[in-house]
Amino acid sequence: MKQTAAIIGGGVIGGGWAARFLLMGWDVRVFDPDPEATRKIGEVIVNARRSLPGLSDVALPSEGNLSFHDTMSDAVQGASWIQESVPERLPLKRKVYQALQEHCGPDAVIGSSTSGFKPSELHGCATRPEQIVVAHPFNPVYLLPLVELVPGEKTSPAMTVKAKEILTAIGMHPLHIKAEIDAHIADRLLEAVWREALWLINDGIATTEEIDDAIRYGFGLRWAQMGLFETYRIAGGEAGMRHFIEQFGPCLEWPWTKLMDVPELTDTLIDKIADQSDAQSGAMSIRELERTRDDNLVTILRGLKAQDWGAGALLNAQDQRIAGKPVLSDDLSKPIVTVERAVPLDWTDYNGHMNEARYLQAFGDASDRMMLLAGVDADYIAGGASYFTAETHIRHIDEVHAGTVIRVETQVLSGSGKKMHLFHRMLAGDRELATGEHMLIHVSLETRRACDPSPKISEALQQVATAHAALPKPHGAGKSVGVKG
Repeated sequence: MKQTAAIIGGGVIGGGWAARFLLMGWDVRVFDPDPEATRKIGEVIVNARRSLPGLSDVALPSEGNLSFHDTMSDAVQGASWIQESVPERLPLKRKVYQALQEHCGPDAVIGSSTSGFKPSELHGCATRPEQIVVAHPFNPVYLLPLVELVPGEKTSPAMTVKAKEILTAIGMHPLHIKAEIDAHIADRLLEAVWREALWLINDGIATTEEIDDAIRYGFGLRWAQMGLFETYRIAGGEAGMRHFIEQFGPCLEWPWTKLMDVPELTDTLIDKIADQSDAQSGAMSIRELERTRDDNLVTILRGLKAQDWGAGALLNAQDQRIAGKPVLSDDLSKPIVTVERAVPLDWTDYNGHMNEARYLQAFGDASDRMMLLAGVDADYIAGGASYFTAETHIRHIDEVHAGTVIRVETQVLSGSGKKMHLFHRMLAGDRELATGEHMLIHVSLETRRACDPSPKISEALQQVATAHAALPKPHGAGKSVGVKG
């Protein structure tokens, strides 16, 4: 049974929350009085569909149902998570909570996207303060996993635990902040950089583009995968953080910064910043900038995923949660689905098509999955044996674009002795995209020579091969390059 999330306020952040929940299989009910809310949220979800599924190497849950409602009371019906993302005005937020709590269930988590207010401020006038927490995300919510989770003194501990579980289940990292503080953690750090940047522009030292270049070509890349303290630990060399502080700590007393002061945001300074920003990025529409941002984030996140590091490790853990433990089905009367996933943005070439190497990767993943289903897992490989691919034949039948949900169906043509002969069909719905044929040989990792698999592996493969022998010979099996039909 699908769970339901209610989104109260559908701006940039609310729309991102709606996309995150929706693509993670939740039904989403939206309330926003803006007459353009349906269009705006729809455009955010289009971007999310293009980028988020490509972060996962397994099939995401079936997308939930999206609906828009004329009243808050209707929107919160049946919701187990309610996300408030209305403008940052405390009286408005308190009024919203009073209206919500008249109609929502007492066991629903009410999360606020506020970047500045503390939970105790939000709890004022609330009928049930125990169910309200700060859940402050980062834009785009559907790609960036961090959410600052801040309970207040009146928040129920059980509600905090429930909030953590739900956020984790939709692929986010709930950073539990245990003490209330204005602007939480991340925005306080961002505010320090923002203030310094304003002074650099105000004093004519740097432009908006030069400041952005300093970040994106330098320390921003380090921060993306190690953060601040781990980066500085490395800067300390073999002696580590202690040496770094001893060496650079005295610099903090030098009169570099103006962080205790802020330049007056006069019309002149605002015009200066706006004009520089227009010169830097004005040639692109906001939607083009969003798509460029998403493309870059997906590429960075997938790179971290390959290293199982930082936010990439979080994505790998989410894949494992979604996929579950691989189990060979009792029904072997049809080919086995070995891959089901969206084509990520970084799998496409200059033509916008999935490039040749990625077809091989998808079919290689299918063969790996078949091996895993047969019992060739990490423990088996650690024991000194595995299958090596001896021959591959790929037929490219139709083009594939980023975001396409592909499915690979695998038929075991032979599983006796040292050989495993597999035939893969790649499909998008009923449309055949490509076929791949693999011949694999069981090998001793010690001698690097062919050897018989364990009886357990042989039995599992032979069971599938025998069942699949009743299927028609797949079209294209055994064909040579250039042979059609």
